[in-house]
Amino acid sequence: MADAGSLFARTASDEDCRTPLKVLDGRGWLPDSVKDLDVLCLASGGGWQSILYAVAGANVTVIDISDSMLHLDLQEAQRRGVKVKAIQGSMDDLRMLSDASFDIVHQPVSSCYIPDLCPMYAEIARVLRDNGTYISQHKQPVSLQISHRNERHQFVIGVEYYHKGPLPQQIDTSYREAGTTEYLHRLEDLIGGLCRSNMVLEDLREPLRADYKANVTRYGYRGRFIPPYVRMKARRLPRSSEQKPATSSAIWTP
Repeated sequence: MADAGSLFARTASDEDCRTPLKVLDGRGWLPDSVKDLDVLCLASGGGWQSILYAVAGANVTVIDISDSMLHLDLQEAQRRGVKVKAIQGSMDDLRMLSDASFDIVHQPVSSCYIPDLCPMYAEIARVLRDNGTYISQHKQPVSLQISHRNERHQFVIGVEYYHKGPLPQQIDTSYREAGTTEYLHRLEDLIGGLCRSNMVLEDLREPLRADYKANVTRYGYRGRFIPPYVRMKARRLPRSSEQKPATSSAIWTP
C-alpha cells in the first residue's frame, strides 16, 4: 500500500512544516514546545508525523512494521535536514526500547490491526517516563460493526459487539482498509485497558466527520450517524504510585 502511494503514505508538506505543532495537535494537548523532548511515533511510519515532530525540534523515534513506510520517514528526514531514528517492529513489542525513555508517545489509527491491546498498552506505559503523555486515535467499535446499508440508506449493525477474531469482510467498507486484517476493540478495551496499564485518561474527543451537505453515498453522510474515531490523551502515572499486590503476614484463625 505504501509503495502504491496510499493516502496514509503522504509525507509532510512545506505548509505543514511551517506550523508543525499546530498541524499535529489542534486540541492543545502538546506542550508549547517539544524541543529536545524524546518522542516515539508509534506505528506511524510514512514521513508525516515523525517529520513534523523533528522539524519542531524533538528527538524522534518512529516504529512501524512496514519498511516501505519507514523508508519514507528516512527519505523525508534527509531531504529536510532533520534526524529521525527508524525502527522496524510491531506496536505491541517494544523490547528494543529502554524503560522510561520517552516524554511523548504519539500513535495514529493503528490499534485496529492487533488482536489484543493489553501488550501494546503495557509497552507504552513501560517506555513512557513518569507523567509522560500518550496521544492516540482509534477506530470506534460501532463503526466497525456496520455491515451494510438497507434500501433506505440506514446503517445496519451486522457484527456483534463481542465479536472475537478478525473482522469479516462487509459490504460497507467505509473506514476499512482493503487487504488488511482488522479487529474490533470494545470501549472497555480501548479506555479500560488504558486505565489498567498505569495510565490515566485526561481527555477524549470524537473527531467530527459529519457533513450535512454530503450525498447519502458519501462518508460525510455516514458521519452524521456514526463517529468513526475516538482520540485520547493520557498521562503515565508516576511509578512510585503504582499499586502493588497486597501482601500480609497476618494469620487469621476462626
